Amino acid sequence: MRKNQDLYQHTGNKLNKSLISGSIIATLIAITPYLFYLYESVPDTKIWNTFLFTYDSAFWKDANYSMWILTSKAIPLLLLLIWFFTCRHWWYHVLLVPIAMYSYQIVTFFFEDLNYIDEFQLIYMVPIMALIIPSIYLIRAQIFNKINTVDKSLEELEEEFKITPKNFWRRIKEYF
Repeated sequence: MRKNQDLYQHTGNKLNKSLISGSIIATLIAITPYLFYLYESVPDTKIWNTFLFTYDSAFWKDANYSMWILTSKAIPLLLLLIWFFTCRHWWYHVLLVPIAMYSYQIVTFFFEDLNYIDEFQLIYMVPIMALIIPSIYLIRAQIFNKINTVDKSLEELEEEFKITPKNFWRRIKEYF
């Protein structure tokens, strides 16, 4: 009896954590249009003064325009990160390529005096793509090798290769 109660309580705690994290993720995804249009509250001036900070849009010459550039990079990055950390499919590592691209673009945004934003990111993406693309191809080759040697359907094999869910910090530690 005690064992069943402990199991029920453990399952209930796990369910509550899953419900809370799922609700947070769903809320973040739902408010992304509002987050994107936050740039409209920024004035069309070169210097933007707030009670927290002063922003000088030196290269962009317009704080509103520079915030539009930033949100157009940050919102897709946020959505890709959510997708990466919640995806259970075997191919989720390929999401690192656009994540790296948007991250690079945001970093270059903060170095406003550089005139080549969005021009040379492909050169910096080559090492990342050189690691990701062959590894995805090898996983794909393993899947098709198993298809030819095992009497399972494609759905069963995909389920077999599906990554078991981990918490956020375990996924981060897995990559560093």
